[in-house]
Order: sequence, then structure tokens, then C-alpha cells
Amino acid sequence: MKRVRIISRLFALVVVALVGAGACAFDPQASGGGGGGAAPAGAAEQSTGASGTPGPDQRVRPATTAPTRTPTPEPTRSTTPKPTRSASPAPATSTAAAAGCPQGEHQRAVETYLARLGGFGPVTVDGRQSAADCAAIKKFQRRYGIRPAQGRAGPTTYDVAQRLATTDPARCKAGTGTTFCVDLTRQTVWALRGGKVIMAPTVTRTGMSGYRTPAGTYTVNYRNPKEWSDPYEVWLPYWQHFTQGMGFHETTTYLHEKSIGSHGCVNLLHDDAVRMWELGKVGTRVVLMGRRPGT
Repeated sequence: MKRVRIISRLFALVVVALVGAGACAFDPQASGGGGGGAAPAGAAEQSTGASGTPGPDQRVRPATTAPTRTPTPEPTRSTTPKPTRSASPAPATSTAAAAGCPQGEHQRAVETYLARLGGFGPVTVDGRQSAADCAAIKKFQRRYGIRPAQGRAGPTTYDVAQRLATTDPARCKAGTGTTFCVDLTRQTVWALRGGKVIMAPTVTRTGMSGYRTPAGTYTVNYRNPKEWSDPYEVWLPYWQHFTQGMGFHETTTYLHEKSIGSHGCVNLLHDDAVRMWELGKVGTRVVLMGRRPGT
């Protein structure tokens, strides 16, 4: 009996041990795919590579995964280095502007006259070329047909600026109506109406040696927007005759060529000829003063 009891007890212990082991094995599967059960010991370490003593595949993973942690290294943050910010420094810009506009031998004088005349932009009277001086001189040259318009204060620019800046419109004895005034000495022309300037002094070129334009007071007695000159076989745009075959008209040659001149007419730049045509009419008073040098 004792042997039977011992055998029974041993059998009962074996059954209990087997049932307990089966319950632990089925618990993770009962959650449906293992998502809700506890992970096996060391599973998280293997998946993250955090295990203190990695297995064989953990030793392989760092070799393939480690480079992916730094696909874009820190040096790429400075792919556009700071020196590119000063690729065009301020001194280089100002130097380039000055270099692109040569300084002439009459820099200070031209600056002085342009400052007196006004209307061409800011200028600094210091005898040194600057970007602002260059722009003002170019504008002046373009206005009065000076070629080339490079902003250089050369002899022609100096001569024109001096003549215009020293012309005194009040010298002209104007009437109550429109008067065309010509300063033969300075080779300038302007228009007054009722004693007020309605066209500021501009440049002209009158009769050359042997064909002097005479001083005096005259009247426009004939006009033609495009007159043909029989003796000289040339068109005379915006023709306004005042005496002895002489009149105002647009020049057909470079106005600032001083070695030549007209045959007594008052030559004008295109814009000035158009403006005087608009202001004038038959009966407009014409006053010529002084005498062109060399005639």
C-alpha cells in the first residue's frame, strides 16, 4: 500500500508540473498574434541593439545600420560658405562705377557749372569723379548732343557747360509777346514771353568766318517745317526765316564741330528746333546780340 501511495503522489506532482508549464506557453498566443503579451526576455535589446552582450546577428547589424544614422553629415550645413557673402564688396562696386566713367581734365569746372545750372542730378564740386557726378555729366551730354556721352569732363563738355552757365537771359530786350534771343558771343539761344523765360538757354552754332550772322532785331517772316536750300542743296527742318536768307533750323551736321558753321543761319539740335517751332509764328521777334568769335 505504501508503494502504491508513493506512486500516486509522484504521479500527481508530475501532472501539476505539466499543466503549469502549458499555461505559461499558451499565454502569449492567446492575445492573438502576441501583440498584447510580454515580450521574451532580451527581445527589446535585440531589436534595438541595446543588449550588453549582443548575439551573432547583433554584431552584424551595427555594420549595416550605423552609417544610416548620419546620411547627411554636419559639414553640409556650410555648403554655402560665408565668404560668398562678400563676393561683391562695397569698395569694389564703387571702384567699378568710377572706373566705368573716366575723369576728364575739366572735372572741377564742369562740376561747378552743372551745380549752377541745376537739373542734371547731384554733383559734388571737389574735382573727383564719382558715380553721381558721372550720371549728371552723362545726362548733360545727352541733353546737348555731346558725343560720346561717357560722363567724361572733356573740352567740349567744359565749353558747352561754361557757355550755358554764363548766359544771362535778362540781357535780351524782349517785347510783350514771344521773343527768340541769340547770344552770338556765347553761341546760345533761348526764348522769352512777356519777359519770362519759356525756353531755357541751349546751344547753337551760327555763321562761320565769311558768313557772319549779324546782330540786330528782326522778325520771323516765313516758316516751313521742311525747307529746301537751293544754293547748298540740303534740307532745313523746322525752318523759320528772319533776314537775308538766314533763319532758325535743325542742324544737318555735328553741332559741336566748331571749325565749321552755318552760312548765317542759327543751327539747332533737333529737340530745340522742334520746341522753337512750337513756340514761334510769323511775327515772332528775334534779337541777336554780340558776335561769334572768329567771324
